Amino acid sequence: MKNQIKTLLLLGVLSVVLISIGGALGKGFLIGALVLSLAMNVGAYFFSDKLVLTMHGAQEVSPQQAPGLHRMVEELSQRAGIPKPRVFLMNEAQPNAFATGRNPEHGVVAVTAGILEVLDERELRGVLAHELAHIKNRDILVSTIAAAVASAVTYLAHAVGFFGSMLTGRDEDGDEGLSPMQALALALVAPIAATLIQMGISRSREYLADQSGGEISGDPEALARALQKLEAGAMAMPVEGRPATASLFIVSPFAGMQSILSLFSTHPRTEERVRRLREQAARMSSGTRGWSGALPFPQ
Repeated sequence: MKNQIKTLLLLGVLSVVLISIGGALGKGFLIGALVLSLAMNVGAYFFSDKLVLTMHGAQEVSPQQAPGLHRMVEELSQRAGIPKPRVFLMNEAQPNAFATGRNPEHGVVAVTAGILEVLDERELRGVLAHELAHIKNRDILVSTIAAAVASAVTYLAHAVGFFGSMLTGRDEDGDEGLSPMQALALALVAPIAATLIQMGISRSREYLADQSGGEISGDPEALARALQKLEAGAMAMPVEGRPATASLFIVSPFAGMQSILSLFSTHPRTEERVRRLREQAARMSSGTRGWSGALPFPQ
C-alpha cells in the first residue's frame, strides 16, 4: 500500500508540473503536447512487448523445450491469480529477467540463459514471482502513463526554448508573460524534474513488485539472495547499451556504472531491496505464511 500511495503521489506531482507549464504557455500548447505524447506512448503501450523481445533476440520456448520453467511459471501464475504468460528465453550470458505485456491477458516473461546458470531453483522461483507481480500490478500501464506525462512536459519545455522570445512580455489579456530568465529556467529544469519523478515512479514499482513477488512465492528470502547474485552478475558481465529497455529488467543491466547518472536510475539500490525483503521474510516466518519447502522446478 505504501508504494502504491507513493506512485500516486509522484504521478500527481508530475501532473502538476505538466499543468503548471501548460498554464504558463497557454491552453493550446498544453493540449498539443498531451495529444502528441499520448499518441506516441499509446503506440508503445500496445506494441512494447514485441519491440523489446525483438531488441533482445528473445525466442519463445514451449513446455516441451523448457518443462521445468513452464511448470514453475504456471504454478506461480495460479498463486498470483493471473493467466499464465508466454515464456521467452534470451541468449545472453548476463543473468537477468523481465516481464512485459499491456495486461495480464497479454503477459510475457523472459529470462536470459545466464540466469538459468547462476540461480538455484528456489532463487529462480523468487525472480519469476517478482516478474509475475509486475504483470499482476499492471506496471506497463503505470509506466506508460508516467512516460506520457513526462514526454508532454519535455515537449512543452522544448517549446519554451524554441519560442522563448515569443512567450515573454504580456499576453493577449494583458497579463505578464514569462521573462527570458523564467523561460530559460523552465526549458532547462522541467525535463530534468519530469525525468527524476518518472524514475522515482519506476523505483516505487520495483519495491512493490519485490513485496508482491515475496507474497506470491511465499519466499522473500530467495528473491533477496537472487537479487544479490544478479547484481554481481550484471557488474561482472556488462551488456551492450540498451537504456530504453533497462527499466524492464529485474536488476539494471548497467549496475556496474557508478556515477551521477545513478540519480536517474530506474532501479532502487539492491542493498535496500534486500533489506526490505528480509524484513518481509521475518514477518512471514513469525506468522502463518511462509515458503512450504516444495520445489516445483524438477531436479
